[in-house]
This record gives sequence, structure tokens and C-alpha cells, in this order.
Amino acid sequence: MTSRLLQRSLGSPDYDGIRQALRDDTSTPVISVRGLEVRVAVLPLFTHDGRQAVRVTSTEPLTHVLAGVDSATGTDVTLLVPEVDGPRALTLECRDDAGVVGSARITVTPQRKWHVFVVHHSHLDIGYTDPQGTVLRHHLDYLDAALRLAEETASWPDDARFRWTVESSMPALRWLEARPKEMVDSFAALARAGLIEVTALPFQLHTEACSTEELHRQLRFTEQLERRHGFTTRSAMHTDVPGAVVGLVDALNAAGVRYLAAAHNWAGRSVPYLHGGDKLTRPFRWRAPSGNELLVWFTDTPHGMAYMEGNTVGLTDSYELADDLLPRYLSALATRGYPYGPGTFGWQGPDAPKEPYELDVLHLRVQGAHADNAGPSIVPATIARRWNEQWAYPRLRSAVNSDFFEHVEERYHDRLAVHEGDWTDWWADGLGSGARPLGYVRRAQSALRTAETLHTLAGVDATEQVDAAYDKVALFNEHTWGAANPWEDAEEAGDSGGLQWTRKSSGAYAAQDDAADLLHAGIRRFAAALSQAGGEGGALASFAVFNPGTRARTDVVRAFLPRDVVGVEVPIVLVDARTGATLPHHEELVDPEEWPTRPIGRHVHAVVPDVPGFGYARLDVAPAETRAPEPVDLGTGGVIENEFYRVAYDVGAGCIGSIFDKRAGRELVNGDAAAGFGQYVYDRYATAPHFNHLSGHVGAHDRTLLGDRAIGTHATVREARRTPVGERLVVELRGKGVDWIRTTIELHHGVPRVDLTYQLAKQGTPAKEAVFLAFPFAAGRPAAWELTGGVGGPDLPRVPGSAEYMLPIRHWIAFEDAELSIAWATLEAPLVQLGTIHMPYAPFPPTLDQEDGTVYSWALNNIWDTNFPAQQQGETTFRYAVTSEAGVQGRRLGAAAAAGLTEPFAGVLITEGPSSEEEYVSVDHPDVLVTSLGWDGVRLQSLAAEPVTVRVSRQGHETAEVRLPACGVAVVRGTRQ
Repeated sequence: MTSRLLQRSLGSPDYDGIRQALRDDTSTPVISVRGLEVRVAVLPLFTHDGRQAVRVTSTEPLTHVLAGVDSATGTDVTLLVPEVDGPRALTLECRDDAGVVGSARITVTPQRKWHVFVVHHSHLDIGYTDPQGTVLRHHLDYLDAALRLAEETASWPDDARFRWTVESSMPALRWLEARPKEMVDSFAALARAGLIEVTALPFQLHTEACSTEELHRQLRFTEQLERRHGFTTRSAMHTDVPGAVVGLVDALNAAGVRYLAAAHNWAGRSVPYLHGGDKLTRPFRWRAPSGNELLVWFTDTPHGMAYMEGNTVGLTDSYELADDLLPRYLSALATRGYPYGPGTFGWQGPDAPKEPYELDVLHLRVQGAHADNAGPSIVPATIARRWNEQWAYPRLRSAVNSDFFEHVEERYHDRLAVHEGDWTDWWADGLGSGARPLGYVRRAQSALRTAETLHTLAGVDATEQVDAAYDKVALFNEHTWGAANPWEDAEEAGDSGGLQWTRKSSGAYAAQDDAADLLHAGIRRFAAALSQAGGEGGALASFAVFNPGTRARTDVVRAFLPRDVVGVEVPIVLVDARTGATLPHHEELVDPEEWPTRPIGRHVHAVVPDVPGFGYARLDVAPAETRAPEPVDLGTGGVIENEFYRVAYDVGAGCIGSIFDKRAGRELVNGDAAAGFGQYVYDRYATAPHFNHLSGHVGAHDRTLLGDRAIGTHATVREARRTPVGERLVVELRGKGVDWIRTTIELHHGVPRVDLTYQLAKQGTPAKEAVFLAFPFAAGRPAAWELTGGVGGPDLPRVPGSAEYMLPIRHWIAFEDAELSIAWATLEAPLVQLGTIHMPYAPFPPTLDQEDGTVYSWALNNIWDTNFPAQQQGETTFRYAVTSEAGVQGRRLGAAAAAGLTEPFAGVLITEGPSSEEEYVSVDHPDVLVTSLGWDGVRLQSLAAEPVTVRVSRQGHETAEVRLPACGVAVVRGTRQ
């Protein structure tokens, strides 16, 4: 009794309820007498001898007679009538032992003759149901089973043979490395024969967390599979995560993949059908600005159980259940927008209008059991075999993923709708649940590009090490961030939250360490290569200051001068070897008594003018008569400035009161905004923690669930100083959710940029919370923002049904008006909300009046109840930059703002004096960026909305002319030194 009580009272969706809803929604009551009910459904079932089906159900056993046609006895019977080509009226009589209970006129209508591609796979959650290692070993076992099942069914009819689609290729790649040659050969033969398909994505990614280079590198194995094993990778599967970046289209195309099966999870946090998703027909052609396309099939939120649609209709249970439910499901697809009514899957929002599905071919995923990480089963193939013996239509085919797409492409390609732009992920807010390791990963993404470039310039092929580091980065960006119950700390199964997050987050920290190691080695190898070239001498020491950005720029460099090279007591000056000019510098000594565990010497800070992009400038260390000036205390007034900006901090309000652009004579801060500039905003929600999938069942139609909102208070100026390099202000505040908040504002002489750093000493709590940092600009709505592999904007297309209340950007947002462009950039925190703060529960209503110029950086949150960590704590850093300039396109200014964060100058000691300046790579188009220099070539990315032609000049190579598509990428080959 207790068990039944619990099962029937909890709010999560259950298969019995879903299936009964399908039965009710696809049948019509025709007789109702004395508590007895008879329902009729005309279904798309056809026999091999040309008859079609009418299914009759009754609450008591009866004899059901279609007058003059067919009869049967039971509570659930299928009556067969000759196939009709137009409506045909028949009389149904229902009888018991006493005679006729009732009769009704029914109409038999023509039905579609369906082709159903049953795609058997296992959804890979690296974690969630078990610790990560356990899960991956199970998936290797599944491939053993797939080989056995393929052999077992080798003599079956072709449509019924067991086929297996490897949804995420990582297990297949590991399996191929770990199994005997005979098994590997068998696997490859089955793949070549179309009985096993390895799809393109290594695992299921939050693609918006990936950098463009990372996304492309994660597909590099496709070429290896063809070369080593002789089979191609034709399709991709994107599962669970409800959205993907526009750059995925180009990345898959570059790997030779043209098909994508997306299964968007039904969790109630996703409501695409309230944002145009009801207009998104299936299949469709997804087109990037480059013109590249993917043919896409998807399952949308209220439409089915995503990657368990086939399970829902019985294809993993029994022939009898599938015979009951599958025809009903097909009938519902053909006659109504969604097969199930509102509330079936937990989200209690409104139903949405949608046109019925128009094709007679269906991609239907099935798993071996009703769970994530389920193994293969013979049952779907067994059902297909029996089904096709029993019925002519629908025709079931046990298929691999690409079988469906080839069928559709051949028959329907030109009539399919085309949709363009980003398919913004509804689950991207989960990225904020692990802000500190995410920040480490984003720093690693930047460092790896510079590290590979420096190794290449030094004549060292570091591709293998860089790939391995990117793989660690990508594993953190994999979509499983926690256990089913992440607040628990068991040793196995879905309660192993502590173990799973320890491994997940440690991977992020290891990735950052690997990137830092590679950068550390790369800059020193580069310095050694320069020193071997010889050159001028006579200085106490020299530095090469390398600019890993595309454009020449003036920026700050921080370099270390060891005590054993130049004694810390020796006064020095820095001389720009190009001009002979002395550069003002600031020194920070490493005191051996304070830091005995660190290298002893001095950190030298200087602003170096006009360092060429992908090049270096040499600074010489010369003796001086006096030491570099000590910092000057600016007092507690809260004002700092350089020749470009004057920044005033409002201590009473706990935020920046003004950023005044001196060149434009214009204030950048909207002083009338709801929040101050850089203000810490802390929200707590009136929902309970530690309930699995709670956030998927909570609706927020107003601000009722906003339990508390607070801002940073008790601001105190801790430091305000001027050095020869610039001015710096440090303010410390108190706030809810943290022990302290530290804001650092820096302006460097000669650098037209405001640098902002926020450090939070986060307190751990299971309470549902969010932290925002507000940036209200005196501007209109943003003109553009950076995405992985593309550019977004308010007037640019997005795939209908994309998330609208938040944006996961790469690094920058740009504002434009007739007089001035403004750019805002972020390093660690990708999530933003524009103009307001929304409630984090569907349908995500706003909590503030809209202000078009305000960017809310959603720095961190704890709003998920499953799959993401249940709380976070510890010191966490977020860095931002602001710049402005007249007459500059916003996209270009955005890239410039981000460069100071993502492509900082790298200064390294050199033992000889090579040439005073060198530029290794340059491009002549302002919208084209050189992202890195690798052993395979120069990697380019365009920000332009139209195709462009660019000339690429490389030291020691002929100039190359390259045509890049809109927002496209390219590699100019041949950079080996």
C-alpha cells in the first residue's frame, strides 16, 4: 500500500500515465452505457493483403462487429477492413451474452503508409547513473554485446537485423584501442556494412562552452577512423542537451558530416514551443552563415521522451505493447500538433498549437532499457522482425542513424524548411553551477592557442600534447556535470554525487594546468629559438614581448626578471629596442622571506606600444641611476584615470558611478539604471533543494519565487595607487552568499580599455541562488555578440524555439550608435542576460523593467536539482573589459576588447638580442582573425557577415589569398618552419 501511495502521489512523469494519455488522445468514445465505455481508433496499420485496421477497446470483454466486414471478442481488438481511398461509414455493434449492448456509426479514413527507422543506441552520460569510469567501462561492454547481437541476427531479414548506432564516439575509440585485432576487424566490417555506425561527436557537449578550435579538434578522429579502419563517419547525434551553437554546422561539415539527429530532453526547464518552436518542422535544413548545412532531425520538448521515444511506445518491452502504442503514436503525429497533452511530462504550462507532422517517414530512437546509459537489447530487432511479418505498413527498419537521413535526403530534401543561426541551448544556465572550474577551462582555451603558436614558431610540433589538453577541456564541457542526485556522496549509482563532481572538476583544473605547462614551455622554446638566432648584445638582459592577437596593439606586459640574471638591488630601465625609447615600468619584488617557495627576482610591468600581431617586440634591460618609482597613494576618493577614461567609484552605492570616455566626451554608464555598474546582485529563490528534477516541475509566471534580492554593501577602498604603468583601485564589499567581494579596476597608460576583476569568497549553500554582476551602459540594445563559431545579434536569425531569456556567449558584446561603439568582454563567465534578470524557472518571466543597454553577467548559480553540482564555494575570479571608440564596427571593437583578456602579451627573458621586432603572420582584412598557428597551418576565423577574401602573409612563405565564407573558418596550410 505504501509503495502504491508513493508511486501515485509523486509528480514525475511515468510511462503508464504517458501511454494512457496516448491511448485516450488517439481514440474516440462511441458507446457509453451503464458505466461501460467503447472507444474506437482508426490506425495506420495495413496488412499484406490490402486491409487496414480499426482498433476497438472496451472496459469489459465484448464481441465487436463491424457489420459485414469483421468481428472479434475482447477488451482490445483489431478489426480489419478493405483499404479505403476515401471516408467510409460503417456500423459497429458491441454485444455481450445478453445481446447488443450498443451500436455506433464510425468512419474509416485513409491512412498514411509509414516507414519507421528504429535507431537503437545508448545515451552516453559520462557519470549521472554511476561514477564516470564505471559508465565508460559499461559502454565498452555494450560494444562487445553489439557484435554478438549482430552475429546472432545475421540470417534475419535485412530490415530486422540488429543494428547499433554509437551515439557518442568516445567509447568506440577506446574500444578499438582495447580489443583484440579479430574483434576490431569484425567491428570495422560491420561498420562498413552499415550494421554499426560510429557518429561524429565524441560525447554530448554543451557546445556553447567550447571554443571554436576545440569544437573542430573534437572531430579529428573521423579521418583516423577512415584511414585505419576503412569506414566513414556520416552523421552525428546530439542528445539530451536542448540546443547547440551555430558553429557546430561548420565543424561537422569540415569533418564530412552532413546529418544531425538531435534529441532534446523534455525536462520542463525547456519551453521551445513558447518561443517559436511550434513552427520548427521536422526534418529541417540548418544553415550557418557560411552556407554550410546540416540535415537535422530532432525531438522537441513536449513531443516525446526525446531519446526514449521508442521506449515510450513499447519498442523495448514487447511486440504486444508496441502493437498497441506505435500505431497510435503515428496516428497522433499525423493528426495533431503534439501526441500528448500538456502536463504529461511534468511541465504544467499551456499547450501549444502546432501543425501535424507532414511526412510518412519517422526517425525513432530506442534504448535497451528505460534509462540513460542503457545497453543494447535484441528486443527492438525481434519486434521489427515479427512486425514486418504481420504488417505491411508501417514498415519497421532496424536502422543506423544515417539510414534515415539518406532516405529523407533522396525523397524530400528540396521541400524541407531551412533555418539559420544559433540554436541557443536551454540548459546553458547549468554552466553557472560550476563557475570556478568553468573559469579555469575558459582560461585554458585561450592559453592553448597561444601555447601552440609559440611551439610552432619555435619549430616544435606540439600537436599531440595540445590535442590531449583540448580533450580534457572538452571532457569538462561534456554535458554530465553531476550525478542524478548530486548532493549525495555514495560510491556508486546515481547517488555518487561527491565522487562524480570531484572527478569532473579535477579534470578542469588538470586541463588548465596542462595548458599553463604548454604555455610555459612554449614561450621558453620560443625564447630559445630567438636566442639561437643571435644578434645585438650589450644589455643586462632582454625580453621578447609576444602578442598572440591578430592586430598590432599597445598593452601591458608582465615579465619576470630573475635575481640570478640581474640582482634585485640593481636599478634598471626598459628600453624599446625598436626606437631606443625608455618605457616606464613598475616592479614588484619577490621577497625571499615572504615567498621562499617561489623564484626570487622581480616582476616587471610595462606598457609596450604597437607590438605587431603574431609577432614580438624586444625590450632591453639597461642599468639606471635610480630604481623605478614606488606607487603613489591616490587616497580614498575612488577616482582613477588615464588619457582615455576617468573612472569614479561610488563607495556609498557599492558600484562604479561613472566611466567617462575622454576622447568621445561621453559617459558610458547609465546612471538611471536599476542596478549600478559592476554591482553585485544576489538572488535567492523560494524553492527547496535536494529534490531530483524539481526545477523541471516548477513554474514561475511572476516573481513569487524570488525569495530575496540583495546587493553588495559596506564598500571600502582598500587600495588606490598610481604607478608608472597606470592606476589601480581596489574596493572590498560585503554581500549575501559570500564572505567578501573584491573589485579591482585598472587603467593602463596608453591602453584604451578599462579592466575589471571581481573576486568572490563564495559560501557554500544548497539554497537555490544566483549571482549577477550588472553592467548598465548608456547605450541602446547590443548590436552583436560572439558565439562559438559565429556571431549573434538581435536582428540575426536563430533557429525557432531557441532559448531567449539568456545568452551563452564566447567573450564579447558590442553596442553601436552613430557617434560611438562600446564593447564589453568577459573571460571566465559566459552567461549573460540582456536588459533584465529573469526568473530561472519556466517560462522565465523578467523581474525588472527592460533596459536595452544593460548586460547582466550571470556569474554563477545553483538552480538545478540534478545533473549539475548542488552547491559551489571557494574563491572565484571573474574578469571583464570595457572599451569604446568612435567609427569602429562593433564586431571589430568586441574582438579588440576581448584580446586583452584572452590574448595577453607574453613576456619572456632572452639571452641574446635578436631583431628588435618581428611579425610572423598577418592578414589584411579587419574582420578576419588569426586564431592560432599550428603545425598544420595558419588558422583563420571571420567575423564578417558576408564572404571575404583575405591575403595571409607569413614569414618565409609566399603570400596566400584565401576566401572565407561569412563567419567561416579556414586553415592556410604549410607553416612548418
